[in-house]
Amino acid sequence: MHELSIAASLVESAEQAARRAGAQRVTQVFLRLGALSGVAKDALLFSYDIATAGTLLAGSQLVIEDVPVIVHCDQCRCDVALPGIQDFRCPVCGRLCVQIVAGRELEIAGIEIEVADEEANPQPAT
Repeated sequence: MHELSIAASLVESAEQAARRAGAQRVTQVFLRLGALSGVAKDALLFSYDIATAGTLLAGSQLVIEDVPVIVHCDQCRCDVALPGIQDFRCPVCGRLCVQIVAGRELEIAGIEIEVADEEANPQPAT
């Protein structure tokens, strides 16, 4: 299950970004997942819970946006979403499309964090 190593990399990247932002905790990670990414969504969600243990992301939610395969059709001169990943023919004209515009994504789109409330926890002046 390579999804566990992918989840570990996602957690590491998100945790680094959260620390740079001064986060106390990460509540949500937003991920764009393309239909051609080769990643099983359910396995990634399961692996995410394991990979977040003991990190700033522990207890956070992985929110996945499914990105369909979008190809460019030379005949129609436009980008079209394919209904599936089995047939790369334009759903409008039926011509075979070889230029993939979207659908390979595996990227963090954003994170939602909690930061320390300085008024509730004032730091002593140095």
